[in-house]
Amino acid sequence: MIFIKTAEEIALMKESAEILSQTFGFIKQFIKPGVKTKEIDLAAEEFILSKGAKPNFKGYSGYPATLCISVNHQVVHGIPSNYTLKEGDIVSVDGGVKYKGYHSDMAYTFVVGNVHHNIQKLVSVTKECLYLGINQAKVGNKIGDISFAIQSHAQNNGFSVVRELVGHGIGKSLHEEPQVPNYGKAGKGIALKEGMTIAIEPMINMGKKEVYQESDGWTIVTKDLLPSAHFEHTVAILKDKTEILTTYKYIENN
Repeated sequence: MIFIKTAEEIALMKESAEILSQTFGFIKQFIKPGVKTKEIDLAAEEFILSKGAKPNFKGYSGYPATLCISVNHQVVHGIPSNYTLKEGDIVSVDGGVKYKGYHSDMAYTFVVGNVHHNIQKLVSVTKECLYLGINQAKVGNKIGDISFAIQSHAQNNGFSVVRELVGHGIGKSLHEEPQVPNYGKAGKGIALKEGMTIAIEPMINMGKKEVYQESDGWTIVTKDLLPSAHFEHTVAILKDKTEILTTYKYIENN
């Protein structure tokens, strides 16, 4: 069942998304060589709690941390640990907030220092895929229009799209219907309607699309161990526009 949100509900989701966006701006200072990923996670949790919100990943299906922090060939759901960041790493950070009963969800792939130009291209193209997908998230389009835009741009740049993991509806629950795949055919799938709120999140691999889950039961990695990048925004589909509720301005403008 797809839950259509009122303007008031979308406003509450935007408050949640604002706290989450500020959290990402806050943790940017920790994305540098010598910092353990669990230190980043702890900083994020303290920040979210200080805003009167809750980290919605922690405890979700037993997940043990506030953030998913996935480095290099880890695609998503990396558990923060004693891994110490080093020059040349790329770090996908995925997080969520629950505030006043409503959820938000976002992800950003950070680069640590200088990275190889091919890896920088992967990160840039994945972010471009996100916004191309968002451009298709409008009344009258179908889920497949989002999926096709993402897949086309990734593959046209020589990259591959993870199939096993998808974007999703979001609202009073972290994961709602509909699913939002990052691959598919234009004009296919569920029609997009005013009041829908979805998280769009391309996960793009440098090498082949195949992934597997590590023994911790969470971390998804590329089978060929080549890097993967991930970006995500929570968006609301309005009558005459699409509003991006989360924002990267606290990461990129500071």
